[in-house]
Amino acid sequence: MNFQFERLAELLPAEGLKIILVLFLSFLVGLEREERKANEPYYSFGGVRTFPLLGLIGYSIALLFGSQLFAEILGFLGVSGFLMLSYRHKLRSQQAPDMPGITSELSGLVTYLVGSLVYHGYFWIATTLTVANMLLLALKEFLEGLTRHIAPHEILTFTKFLLLTAVILPVLPNQPFGPFQINPFKTWLIVVVVSTISYASYLMLRVTRESGILLSAILGGIYSSTMTTVALAKRSTRDDYPHLFAGATLLASGFMYVRLTILVAIFSWSSLRMLFIPFLSLAALATIIGYIWSRRSADKSEKLRREFRHSNPLELRTAFFFAGIFLIVLTATKLALLHIGNKGAYALGIVLGFTDVDPFIMSMLQGAGSTTPLSVSAGAIMLATASNNLAKGFYAYFFGSRDAGRQSLLLLAFLASLGIIAFFALQWF
Repeated sequence: MNFQFERLAELLPAEGLKIILVLFLSFLVGLEREERKANEPYYSFGGVRTFPLLGLIGYSIALLFGSQLFAEILGFLGVSGFLMLSYRHKLRSQQAPDMPGITSELSGLVTYLVGSLVYHGYFWIATTLTVANMLLLALKEFLEGLTRHIAPHEILTFTKFLLLTAVILPVLPNQPFGPFQINPFKTWLIVVVVSTISYASYLMLRVTRESGILLSAILGGIYSSTMTTVALAKRSTRDDYPHLFAGATLLASGFMYVRLTILVAIFSWSSLRMLFIPFLSLAALATIIGYIWSRRSADKSEKLRREFRHSNPLELRTAFFFAGIFLIVLTATKLALLHIGNKGAYALGIVLGFTDVDPFIMSMLQGAGSTTPLSVSAGAIMLATASNNLAKGFYAYFFGSRDAGRQSLLLLAFLASLGIIAFFALQWF
Protein backbone atom coordinates (compact mmCIF):
# COMPACT_ATOMS: atom_id res chain seq x y z
CA MET A 1 0.00 0.00 0.00
CA ASN A 2 2.81 2.40 0.91
CA PHE A 3 4.66 1.44 -2.30
CA GLN A 4 1.63 2.26 -4.43
CA PHE A 5 1.20 5.60 -2.67
CA GLU A 6 4.85 6.48 -3.28
CA ARG A 7 4.49 5.61 -6.97
CA LEU A 8 1.39 7.81 -7.15
CA ALA A 9 3.30 10.65 -5.51
CA GLU A 10 6.02 10.30 -8.13
CA LEU A 11 3.53 10.43 -11.01
CA LEU A 12 1.59 13.43 -9.69
CA PRO A 13 3.01 16.75 -8.50
CA ALA A 14 2.51 17.73 -4.87
CA GLU A 15 -0.13 20.29 -5.80
CA GLY A 16 -1.99 17.63 -7.77
CA LEU A 17 -2.31 15.45 -4.67
CA LYS A 18 -3.59 18.45 -2.73
CA ILE A 19 -6.23 19.16 -5.37
CA ILE A 20 -7.35 15.52 -5.25
CA LEU A 21 -7.66 15.73 -1.46
CA VAL A 22 -9.69 18.96 -1.68
CA LEU A 23 -12.02 17.40 -4.26
CA PHE A 24 -12.43 14.25 -2.19
CA LEU A 25 -13.21 16.01 1.10
CA SER A 26 -15.59 18.57 -0.40
CA PHE A 27 -17.29 15.91 -2.52
CA LEU A 28 -18.15 13.97 0.63
CA VAL A 29 -19.92 17.01 2.09
CA GLY A 30 -21.69 17.63 -1.21
CA LEU A 31 -22.81 14.00 -1.34
CA GLU A 32 -24.40 14.29 2.10
CA ARG A 33 -26.17 17.50 1.07
CA GLU A 34 -27.35 15.94 -2.18
CA GLU A 35 -29.06 13.15 -0.27
CA ARG A 36 -30.72 15.71 2.01
CA LYS A 37 -31.97 17.73 -0.99
CA ALA A 38 -33.69 14.64 -2.41
CA ASN A 39 -35.85 14.41 0.72
CA GLU A 40 -36.78 18.10 0.95
CA PRO A 41 -39.52 19.72 -1.13
CA TYR A 42 -37.99 23.20 -0.93
CA TYR A 43 -34.89 24.84 -2.33
CA SER A 44 -31.66 23.73 -0.68
CA PHE A 45 -28.19 25.03 -1.35
CA GLY A 46 -25.32 22.95 -2.72
CA GLY A 47 -24.62 19.43 -3.85
CA VAL A 48 -21.93 17.20 -5.34
CA ARG A 49 -20.76 19.96 -7.72
CA THR A 50 -21.16 23.14 -5.67
CA PHE A 51 -19.20 22.04 -2.60
CA PRO A 52 -16.15 20.81 -4.56
CA LEU A 53 -16.14 24.15 -6.39
CA LEU A 54 -16.14 26.00 -3.05
CA GLY A 55 -13.23 23.87 -1.88
CA LEU A 56 -11.33 24.59 -5.11
CA ILE A 57 -11.97 28.34 -4.72
CA GLY A 58 -10.44 28.28 -1.26
CA TYR A 59 -7.48 26.27 -2.53
CA SER A 60 -6.95 28.49 -5.59
CA ILE A 61 -6.99 31.76 -3.63
CA ALA A 62 -4.47 30.35 -1.15
CA LEU A 63 -2.31 29.13 -4.04
CA LEU A 64 -2.35 32.45 -5.88
CA PHE A 65 -1.63 34.70 -2.92
CA GLY A 66 0.49 32.35 -0.79
CA SER A 67 0.98 33.64 2.74
CA GLN A 68 -1.09 36.80 2.22
CA LEU A 69 -3.84 36.23 4.73
CA PHE A 70 -5.70 39.36 3.69
CA ALA A 71 -6.46 37.88 0.25
CA GLU A 72 -7.89 34.72 1.81
CA ILE A 73 -10.05 36.83 4.12
CA LEU A 74 -11.38 38.76 1.13
CA GLY A 75 -12.12 35.46 -0.61
CA PHE A 76 -13.94 34.29 2.51
CA LEU A 77 -16.03 37.46 2.54
CA GLY A 78 -16.81 37.05 -1.17
CA VAL A 79 -18.00 33.47 -0.67
CA SER A 80 -20.00 34.62 2.36
CA GLY A 81 -21.77 37.23 0.22
CA PHE A 82 -22.61 34.62 -2.39
CA LEU A 83 -24.00 32.30 0.28
CA MET A 84 -26.05 35.15 1.73
CA LEU A 85 -27.68 35.60 -1.67
CA SER A 86 -28.44 31.89 -1.74
CA TYR A 87 -30.05 32.05 1.69
CA ARG A 88 -32.06 35.09 0.65
CA HIS A 89 -33.36 33.14 -2.34
CA LYS A 90 -34.26 30.30 0.01
CA LEU A 91 -36.28 32.65 2.21
CA ARG A 92 -38.23 33.92 -0.80
CA SER A 93 -38.89 30.55 -2.39
CA GLN A 94 -39.77 28.59 0.72
CA GLN A 95 -43.30 29.16 1.97
CA ALA A 96 -42.93 26.92 5.01
CA PRO A 97 -44.22 28.04 8.43
CA ASP A 98 -40.76 27.63 10.02
CA MET A 99 -37.67 29.68 9.28
CA PRO A 100 -35.40 27.70 6.90
CA GLY A 101 -32.06 26.61 8.24
CA ILE A 102 -28.71 28.06 7.26
CA THR A 103 -26.71 24.89 7.88
CA SER A 104 -25.89 24.21 4.22
CA GLU A 105 -24.56 27.72 3.67
CA LEU A 106 -22.36 27.51 6.76
CA SER A 107 -21.08 24.13 5.55
CA GLY A 108 -20.09 25.91 2.33
CA LEU A 109 -17.93 28.33 4.32
CA VAL A 110 -16.26 25.41 6.11
CA THR A 111 -15.59 23.76 2.75
CA TYR A 112 -13.92 26.97 1.50
CA LEU A 113 -11.66 26.93 4.57
CA VAL A 114 -10.86 23.25 4.01
CA GLY A 115 -9.50 24.08 0.56
CA SER A 116 -7.28 26.79 2.03
CA LEU A 117 -6.06 24.52 4.84
CA VAL A 118 -5.08 21.78 2.39
CA TYR A 119 -2.92 24.20 0.42
CA HIS A 120 -1.05 25.25 3.59
CA GLY A 121 -0.41 21.60 4.45
CA TYR A 122 -2.86 21.23 7.35
CA PHE A 123 -4.16 17.90 6.06
CA TRP A 124 -5.22 16.46 9.43
CA ILE A 125 -7.11 19.63 10.41
CA ALA A 126 -8.84 19.79 7.01
CA THR A 127 -9.90 16.15 7.25
CA THR A 128 -11.10 16.57 10.84
CA LEU A 129 -13.16 19.65 9.96
CA THR A 130 -14.75 17.78 7.06
CA VAL A 131 -15.65 14.78 9.21
CA ALA A 132 -17.05 17.03 11.96
CA ASN A 133 -19.01 18.95 9.34
CA MET A 134 -20.54 15.76 7.93
CA LEU A 135 -21.41 14.43 11.38
CA LEU A 136 -23.20 17.64 12.33
CA LEU A 137 -25.13 17.54 9.07
CA ALA A 138 -26.02 13.84 9.20
CA LEU A 139 -26.99 13.79 12.88
CA LYS A 140 -29.49 16.62 12.60
CA GLU A 141 -32.50 14.68 13.92
CA PHE A 142 -30.52 13.09 16.76
CA LEU A 143 -28.95 16.34 17.93
CA GLU A 144 -32.21 18.25 17.75
CA GLY A 145 -33.91 15.41 19.60
CA LEU A 146 -31.56 15.90 22.54
CA THR A 147 -33.13 19.28 23.21
CA ARG A 148 -36.50 17.61 23.69
CA HIS A 149 -35.16 15.04 26.19
CA ILE A 150 -32.89 17.27 28.29
CA ALA A 151 -34.53 19.92 30.43
CA PRO A 152 -33.22 23.48 29.96
CA HIS A 153 -32.29 23.85 33.66
CA GLU A 154 -30.09 20.76 33.44
CA ILE A 155 -28.26 22.19 30.44
CA LEU A 156 -27.69 25.38 32.41
CA THR A 157 -26.48 23.41 35.43
CA PHE A 158 -24.00 21.45 33.32
CA THR A 159 -22.80 24.64 31.62
CA LYS A 160 -22.12 26.36 34.96
CA PHE A 161 -20.30 23.33 36.32
CA LEU A 162 -18.26 23.01 33.12
CA LEU A 163 -17.36 26.69 33.33
CA LEU A 164 -16.20 26.38 36.91
CA THR A 165 -14.25 23.24 36.09
CA ALA A 166 -12.54 24.70 33.04
CA VAL A 167 -11.81 28.05 34.68
CA ILE A 168 -11.16 27.24 38.33
CA LEU A 169 -9.33 23.92 38.12
CA PRO A 170 -6.42 25.07 35.89
CA VAL A 171 -5.67 28.15 38.04
CA LEU A 172 -5.79 26.48 41.45
CA PRO A 173 -2.33 25.98 42.98
CA ASN A 174 -1.20 22.38 42.83
CA GLN A 175 0.72 22.38 46.09
CA PRO A 176 -0.10 21.69 49.75
CA PHE A 177 -0.89 24.52 52.17
CA GLY A 178 -1.22 24.79 55.94
CA PRO A 179 -0.51 22.32 58.71
CA PHE A 180 -2.85 19.73 57.19
CA GLN A 181 -1.23 19.97 53.74
CA ILE A 182 -4.44 20.80 51.87
CA ASN A 183 -3.93 20.81 48.08
CA PRO A 184 -6.60 23.06 46.44
CA PHE A 185 -6.10 21.57 42.97
CA LYS A 186 -6.45 17.95 44.14
CA THR A 187 -9.42 18.84 46.32
CA TRP A 188 -11.36 20.35 43.42
CA LEU A 189 -10.21 17.56 41.10
CA ILE A 190 -11.77 15.03 43.48
CA VAL A 191 -15.03 16.98 43.41
CA VAL A 192 -14.99 16.99 39.61
CA VAL A 193 -14.27 13.27 39.26
CA VAL A 194 -16.81 12.13 41.86
CA SER A 195 -19.50 14.38 40.38
CA THR A 196 -18.72 13.23 36.85
CA ILE A 197 -19.11 9.54 37.71
CA SER A 198 -22.39 10.28 39.46
CA TYR A 199 -23.52 12.40 36.52
CA ALA A 200 -22.87 9.58 34.04
CA SER A 201 -25.11 7.31 36.11
CA TYR A 202 -27.66 10.12 36.45
CA LEU A 203 -27.86 10.51 32.67
CA MET A 204 -28.37 6.77 32.28
CA LEU A 205 -31.17 6.95 34.84
CA ARG A 206 -32.78 9.74 32.83
CA VAL A 207 -32.49 7.81 29.57
CA THR A 208 -33.89 4.63 31.15
CA ARG A 209 -36.66 6.42 33.02
CA GLU A 210 -39.12 3.61 32.24
CA SER A 211 -36.70 0.87 33.31
CA GLY A 212 -37.43 -1.85 35.83
CA ILE A 213 -36.41 -1.92 39.46
CA LEU A 214 -33.22 -3.97 38.99
CA LEU A 215 -31.65 -1.79 36.29
CA SER A 216 -32.56 1.29 38.28
CA ALA A 217 -30.91 -0.23 41.36
CA ILE A 218 -27.71 -0.92 39.40
CA LEU A 219 -27.48 2.63 38.02
CA GLY A 220 -28.57 4.09 41.34
CA GLY A 221 -25.82 2.14 43.10
CA ILE A 222 -23.25 3.86 40.90
CA TYR A 223 -24.91 7.22 41.56
CA SER A 224 -25.49 6.81 45.33
CA SER A 225 -26.24 3.44 46.91
CA THR A 226 -27.47 5.12 50.12
CA MET A 227 -30.08 7.26 48.36
CA THR A 228 -31.12 4.28 46.24
CA THR A 229 -31.52 2.10 49.33
CA VAL A 230 -33.79 4.65 51.01
CA ALA A 231 -35.85 5.08 47.82
CA LEU A 232 -36.30 1.31 47.41
CA ALA A 233 -37.24 0.93 51.06
CA LYS A 234 -39.94 3.59 50.83
CA ARG A 235 -41.28 2.02 47.64
CA SER A 236 -41.51 -1.38 49.38
CA THR A 237 -44.15 0.00 51.77
CA ARG A 238 -46.51 0.44 48.82
CA ASP A 239 -45.71 -2.61 46.69
CA ASP A 240 -45.67 -5.97 48.41
CA TYR A 241 -42.63 -7.55 46.74
CA PRO A 242 -40.12 -7.93 49.59
CA HIS A 243 -37.74 -10.25 47.74
CA LEU A 244 -37.57 -7.91 44.76
CA PHE A 245 -36.76 -4.80 46.80
CA ALA A 246 -34.33 -6.61 49.11
CA GLY A 247 -32.48 -8.11 46.15
CA ALA A 248 -32.41 -4.74 44.37
CA THR A 249 -31.01 -3.11 47.51
CA LEU A 250 -28.18 -5.64 47.59
CA LEU A 251 -27.56 -5.04 43.88
CA ALA A 252 -27.20 -1.30 44.50
CA SER A 253 -24.62 -1.89 47.23
CA GLY A 254 -22.76 -4.32 44.97
CA PHE A 255 -22.39 -1.69 42.28
CA MET A 256 -21.20 0.76 44.89
CA TYR A 257 -17.98 -1.28 44.82
CA VAL A 258 -17.77 -0.81 41.05
CA ARG A 259 -17.99 2.95 41.56
CA LEU A 260 -15.33 2.85 44.27
CA THR A 261 -13.05 0.73 42.09
CA ILE A 262 -13.15 3.45 39.42
CA LEU A 263 -12.36 6.17 41.96
CA VAL A 264 -9.46 4.24 43.48
CA ALA A 265 -8.06 3.50 40.03
CA ILE A 266 -8.07 7.22 39.18
CA PHE A 267 -6.45 8.51 42.36
CA SER A 268 -4.20 5.73 43.68
CA TRP A 269 -2.98 2.93 41.46
CA SER A 270 -1.00 1.38 44.33
CA SER A 271 -4.16 1.20 46.46
CA LEU A 272 -6.01 -0.38 43.55
CA ARG A 273 -3.59 -3.32 43.58
CA MET A 274 -4.70 -4.08 47.13
CA LEU A 275 -8.42 -3.34 46.77
CA PHE A 276 -9.10 -4.60 43.25
CA ILE A 277 -9.77 -8.25 44.16
CA PRO A 278 -11.79 -7.54 47.37
CA PHE A 279 -13.91 -4.84 45.69
CA LEU A 280 -14.75 -6.81 42.57
CA SER A 281 -15.32 -10.02 44.55
CA LEU A 282 -17.83 -8.27 46.79
CA ALA A 283 -19.44 -6.62 43.78
CA ALA A 284 -19.79 -9.98 42.00
CA LEU A 285 -21.21 -11.77 45.08
CA ALA A 286 -23.68 -8.97 45.80
CA THR A 287 -24.79 -8.89 42.16
CA ILE A 288 -25.31 -12.65 41.89
CA ILE A 289 -27.06 -13.07 45.26
CA GLY A 290 -29.12 -9.90 44.80
CA TYR A 291 -30.33 -10.97 41.37
CA ILE A 292 -31.21 -14.51 42.50
CA TRP A 293 -32.99 -13.17 45.58
CA SER A 294 -35.01 -10.68 43.55
CA ARG A 295 -36.14 -13.34 41.08
CA ARG A 296 -38.04 -15.18 43.81
CA SER A 297 -40.92 -12.80 43.14
CA ALA A 298 -40.31 -12.35 39.41
CA ASP A 299 -43.63 -13.91 38.42
CA LYS A 300 -45.52 -11.10 40.12
CA SER A 301 -43.26 -8.09 39.69
CA GLU A 302 -42.20 -8.05 36.04
CA LYS A 303 -44.23 -4.90 35.31
CA LEU A 304 -42.94 -2.83 38.23
CA ARG A 305 -41.15 0.31 37.06
CA ARG A 306 -38.94 2.81 38.82
CA GLU A 307 -40.59 5.81 40.39
CA PHE A 308 -37.81 7.40 42.45
CA ARG A 309 -35.81 10.32 41.08
CA HIS A 310 -32.27 11.47 41.80
CA SER A 311 -31.15 15.08 41.82
CA ASN A 312 -28.59 16.36 39.35
CA PRO A 313 -25.13 15.78 40.91
CA LEU A 314 -23.68 18.70 38.94
CA GLU A 315 -25.65 21.25 40.94
CA LEU A 316 -23.11 23.78 42.21
CA ARG A 317 -24.42 23.63 45.75
CA THR A 318 -23.92 19.86 45.76
CA ALA A 319 -20.38 20.20 44.43
CA PHE A 320 -19.35 22.84 46.97
CA PHE A 321 -21.04 20.91 49.78
CA PHE A 322 -19.05 17.80 48.85
CA ALA A 323 -15.84 19.88 48.75
CA GLY A 324 -16.57 21.23 52.24
CA ILE A 325 -17.34 17.78 53.63
CA PHE A 326 -14.19 16.39 52.02
CA LEU A 327 -12.00 19.05 53.65
CA ILE A 328 -13.57 18.40 57.06
CA VAL A 329 -13.12 14.64 56.69
CA LEU A 330 -9.56 15.07 55.40
CA THR A 331 -8.69 17.19 58.43
CA ALA A 332 -10.34 14.73 60.82
CA THR A 333 -8.50 11.83 59.20
CA LYS A 334 -5.11 13.52 59.54
CA LEU A 335 -5.83 14.37 63.19
CA ALA A 336 -6.91 10.78 63.91
CA LEU A 337 -3.75 9.39 62.32
CA LEU A 338 -1.59 11.92 64.16
CA HIS A 339 -3.00 11.45 67.66
CA ILE A 340 -4.39 7.92 67.65
CA GLY A 341 -2.45 6.20 64.88
CA ASN A 342 -3.71 3.41 62.65
CA LYS A 343 -6.55 2.55 65.02
CA GLY A 344 -7.80 6.12 64.66
CA ALA A 345 -8.16 5.68 60.89
CA TYR A 346 -10.03 2.42 61.40
CA ALA A 347 -12.37 3.95 64.00
CA LEU A 348 -13.00 6.98 61.81
CA GLY A 349 -13.80 4.75 58.85
CA ILE A 350 -16.39 2.85 60.87
CA VAL A 351 -18.01 6.07 62.14
CA LEU A 352 -18.03 7.90 58.81
CA GLY A 353 -19.28 4.82 57.01
CA PHE A 354 -22.68 5.53 58.55
CA THR A 355 -22.86 8.79 56.58
CA ASP A 356 -21.08 8.96 53.20
CA VAL A 357 -18.03 6.88 52.33
CA ASP A 358 -16.79 8.93 49.35
CA PRO A 359 -15.17 11.82 51.29
CA PHE A 360 -13.42 9.44 53.72
CA ILE A 361 -12.16 7.15 50.95
CA MET A 362 -10.85 10.13 48.99
CA SER A 363 -9.08 11.45 52.08
CA MET A 364 -7.43 8.07 52.69
CA LEU A 365 -6.29 7.87 49.07
CA GLN A 366 -4.59 11.27 49.40
CA GLY A 367 -1.96 9.90 51.77
CA ALA A 368 -1.94 6.25 50.71
CA GLY A 369 1.63 5.04 50.39
CA SER A 370 3.16 8.33 51.61
CA THR A 371 1.88 9.54 54.97
CA THR A 372 -0.24 6.42 55.51
CA PRO A 373 0.84 2.82 54.86
CA LEU A 374 -1.07 1.18 52.02
CA SER A 375 -2.32 -1.62 54.27
CA VAL A 376 -3.74 0.92 56.73
CA SER A 377 -5.50 3.04 54.09
CA ALA A 378 -6.87 -0.05 52.32
CA GLY A 379 -8.06 -1.53 55.61
CA ALA A 380 -9.75 1.71 56.67
CA ILE A 381 -11.51 1.88 53.30
CA MET A 382 -12.77 -1.70 53.67
CA LEU A 383 -14.10 -0.95 57.16
CA ALA A 384 -15.82 2.21 55.91
CA THR A 385 -17.62 0.31 53.14
CA ALA A 386 -18.62 -2.47 55.56
CA SER A 387 -19.96 0.12 58.00
CA ASN A 388 -21.82 1.85 55.18
CA ASN A 389 -23.48 -1.40 54.11
CA LEU A 390 -24.63 -2.03 57.66
CA ALA A 391 -25.97 1.51 57.92
CA LYS A 392 -27.94 1.03 54.69
CA GLY A 393 -29.35 -2.16 56.15
CA PHE A 394 -30.76 -0.18 59.08
CA TYR A 395 -32.08 2.50 56.71
CA ALA A 396 -33.92 -0.21 54.75
CA TYR A 397 -35.25 -1.71 57.97
CA PHE A 398 -36.64 1.56 59.33
CA PHE A 399 -37.92 3.05 56.06
CA GLY A 400 -39.12 -0.11 54.34
CA SER A 401 -41.91 -2.61 54.87
CA ARG A 402 -41.48 -5.25 57.58
CA ASP A 403 -40.51 -8.13 55.29
CA ALA A 404 -38.46 -6.12 52.78
CA GLY A 405 -36.67 -4.22 55.55
CA ARG A 406 -35.79 -7.39 57.45
CA GLN A 407 -34.50 -9.14 54.33
CA SER A 408 -32.50 -6.09 53.25
CA LEU A 409 -30.91 -5.79 56.69
CA LEU A 410 -29.89 -9.46 56.69
CA LEU A 411 -28.45 -9.29 53.17
CA LEU A 412 -26.53 -6.08 53.77
CA ALA A 413 -25.28 -7.33 57.14
CA PHE A 414 -23.97 -10.41 55.31
CA LEU A 415 -22.22 -8.15 52.78
CA ALA A 416 -20.79 -6.07 55.62
CA SER A 417 -19.43 -9.19 57.32
CA LEU A 418 -17.69 -10.16 54.08
CA GLY A 419 -16.14 -6.68 54.03
CA ILE A 420 -14.81 -7.21 57.56
CA ILE A 421 -13.33 -10.55 56.52
CA ALA A 422 -11.66 -8.76 53.60
CA PHE A 423 -10.26 -6.20 56.08
CA PHE A 424 -8.55 -8.92 58.13
CA ALA A 425 -7.29 -10.57 54.96
CA LEU A 426 -5.64 -7.31 53.91
CA GLN A 427 -3.94 -7.00 57.29
CA TRP A 428 -2.72 -10.58 57.06
CA PHE A 429 -1.21 -10.21 53.61
